[in-house]
Amino acid sequence: MKRVPVKDDSDTSLSTAGSRSHRLDSVDSSYGIAQTNFNNGPDHYFELSQNKKDELALRMCKDLTDDKLDVTESDLDVLVNRIGDLSAEESERIIQNSLQTHVDDPNFPRDNLTMLEKLIDPNDNQKNRVHNLKVQAALIQHHAPYTEVRSISDPTDDPTELAETFRAYLLGSFWVIISTGVNQFFEPRQPPITVTPSLLQLLVYPCGRALEYLPDWRFKIGKKEFSLNPGPWTYKEQTLVTIMFGITGQLAYVDNQIFVQKLKMFYNNTWATAGYQLMLILSTQFVGFGLAGLMPSVLIYPIERIWPTNFPTLALNRALLKPEPTNLAANGWTISRYRFFVYCFIGMFAYFWLPTYLFNALSTFNWMTWIDPKNFNLAAITGSVSGLGINPIPTFDWNVIDSMVPPLYTPWFANLSTFIGCLFAGAVVIPAVYWGNMYNTAYLPINSNTVFDNTGQSYAVKEILTNGVIDKEKYEKYSPPFYTAANLVVYGAYFALYPALIVDAGLSHWREVKKACIDIWRMLRNQGRMIASFDDAHSKMMQAYKEVPLYWYLIVLLISLVLGIVCVEVYPTDTPVWGIFFALGLSLVFIVPVGLVASTTGLMINLNVLAELIAGYAVAGKGVAMMTIKAFGLNTNVQAISFLSNQKLAHYAKLPPRATFKAQILGTLIQAFVIIGIVNWQISNYPDICTPDQPNKFTCPTETTYFSASIIWGVIGPKRVFVNMYPVLQYCFLIGAIIPIPFWLIKKYRPKSLLRIINPLIVLFGMVSYAPYNLSYYTPALYVGAVFNLYIRKRFKMWFERYTFVLASGFSAGIALCAIIIFFAVQYHPKPINWWGNNVIYDGVDGGLYQQALKKIPEKGYFGPEPGSFAW
Repeated sequence: MKRVPVKDDSDTSLSTAGSRSHRLDSVDSSYGIAQTNFNNGPDHYFELSQNKKDELALRMCKDLTDDKLDVTESDLDVLVNRIGDLSAEESERIIQNSLQTHVDDPNFPRDNLTMLEKLIDPNDNQKNRVHNLKVQAALIQHHAPYTEVRSISDPTDDPTELAETFRAYLLGSFWVIISTGVNQFFEPRQPPITVTPSLLQLLVYPCGRALEYLPDWRFKIGKKEFSLNPGPWTYKEQTLVTIMFGITGQLAYVDNQIFVQKLKMFYNNTWATAGYQLMLILSTQFVGFGLAGLMPSVLIYPIERIWPTNFPTLALNRALLKPEPTNLAANGWTISRYRFFVYCFIGMFAYFWLPTYLFNALSTFNWMTWIDPKNFNLAAITGSVSGLGINPIPTFDWNVIDSMVPPLYTPWFANLSTFIGCLFAGAVVIPAVYWGNMYNTAYLPINSNTVFDNTGQSYAVKEILTNGVIDKEKYEKYSPPFYTAANLVVYGAYFALYPALIVDAGLSHWREVKKACIDIWRMLRNQGRMIASFDDAHSKMMQAYKEVPLYWYLIVLLISLVLGIVCVEVYPTDTPVWGIFFALGLSLVFIVPVGLVASTTGLMINLNVLAELIAGYAVAGKGVAMMTIKAFGLNTNVQAISFLSNQKLAHYAKLPPRATFKAQILGTLIQAFVIIGIVNWQISNYPDICTPDQPNKFTCPTETTYFSASIIWGVIGPKRVFVNMYPVLQYCFLIGAIIPIPFWLIKKYRPKSLLRIINPLIVLFGMVSYAPYNLSYYTPALYVGAVFNLYIRKRFKMWFERYTFVLASGFSAGIALCAIIIFFAVQYHPKPINWWGNNVIYDGVDGGLYQQALKKIPEKGYFGPEPGSFAW
């Protein structure tokens, strides 16, 4: 294929082979392809200047979009440089393979599947069929089949671009210390304050640019040479730092356990020294990393594992550091991504003062309860504070809209399925349980995660303990624990969700599960590089870098296990060593099913209820042991998924895997020491911390719940609660195992049915959304998701591709900074504004006034079984 360059940008002629000259208008319909050979394969491309490419791009995108192809402006470089390399036969093969890969892919639009099927149909006489065939094949082969992925990644890579530099590690370590310190310090406060990753991205960028002015002093660490200033701050350096604080964005799970074990009001374990805390936090934080090392070929390298939660992060880094054409319009918009981010950031920063401080009713817009504030039934059904939240217009606060199911990057099928599950639970199941007074739930509030006694008061767990152990006499004199209707439905949905995960993985993803087993065996036998078996463009580009050796992960796993074993053996935790291995096995069983859901939908299914249930049976009567096994069972999976998600982010950004691994390990290690330091400093310097009347509001709501759960699940035990008190919940395991089967049959035998987009796992996930949350957190997300994913994505594809994820980042960063300023300016030392717009939320039943339960407590003073007759 012969190419002849253009002389200069001002020249309107395009020189071709044979010294032919054409005006731009005479060739733009074929985008630089010789018209005479259009259907038999392009004869050659013209080597256009950038201005000419930009001019052609506007017409090209319009024409290809008119042909209903999935093409946006970020795809132009691929098309201009690659389409000429493909023959019609090769293009057809690529699309056939893609159809096989994505036929059951919920993130691959059905319209795109239909379009691809038509392109490979030789009997279809659509205009420009062969050309369009090559267009789609070029995008699939040389970039990605998803518009969203193409918008946040590049089809090319420069392996020489700086990534692992001294200044990157320096900035990453600094911001991990700052963000972890702030987040951990305010974690026990109600409400807490949080430094979000999007805000940190914004803060890191000017710091990186400032370090460009340092002198170029060089030094060696081992055999590797570093420079204080190796050149301009790069996109890969920015992404490496982002990964360092991204992996630490969620605080260590066991920070709550340290509070619960150390404080006198809880367990008062004086033996829980800094050494114990360090081993506990390091082992629970790192054991998941070792497990994740077995999963890249299943959850990172496959192109269909898109991990949508990474899209806004990458979009923001690209807006900050990636140059873009200034004369390309996206459906009429020519503003750059960077400037668009700035406008979104400033706009949300200014607006967030309204719902958060000036006009709280905009955040909790429970307007239906204002009609009759004393009406209990109205508040129970429509209330946003303590009701079920069945309200068509529940909020004008982006922080609420984006809190549970972020609508701008959560796939539409996941958003819809979550809403269906939440609506079904809130409109059908919970009302049936409550108004039917099943298990005495009508004597309690309808939607609360508080555990109650038989008088309708919060369960006082210390009333049944003697020296930290349950006292049968005290228990029978006091009360068994009672759950609200919403809380029972949440537990039932969790019990159904776990077997459903396993069954669905076996039915719908058995190939992935089989591949996981084979690849793990190959890795253990050291049979070559796993990424070499993947032929998509991103995996091919990543083959330029060395993979992380399996033994690195195994060393991390081994050290973590040794620390965990020493921790539970040296200190009197009453935790058997087999409990750690059991928790590890539990995580190994669920990492693929949970990872498949997270990588496809962006939603994380935790194993907390299952870990509590199993640990409660395994170490009955031992609260600390239950907490410890639960921490390993839950956090191992959480950390593994977080590690894999960040690895996929690095995969999109083309970071060397070994650099990513080291950044994640370093960030997590620094976080562990910072957390231990902050927690112990708070315990030593705040003698009244975690008390209800703590003057600075460090009342520890999460820690109190953590302690109560250890008593309910560990000391009392699940047998006394769920077998004796709520036996029907046991059948939810069987129901969960059955639920995925009809949906799988529909996808298999009725692939064009509308029900194919409903994911039963996500429906069950939506049902666990109550106590204390409700439908009011999901309804607005459905509206916004529909606007962006059903309307803007189809009608304004280029706008969606260029701005949607930048919009998500801008709003998130604006809220994060505004929340910090509001906290220190008007909340730390309260300066409330006392007016109707802030008070109306709580002026009725929904706000905690008047009647709070459907039925009154009987005259005898309690409900349920008689004292002394509680099942033991």
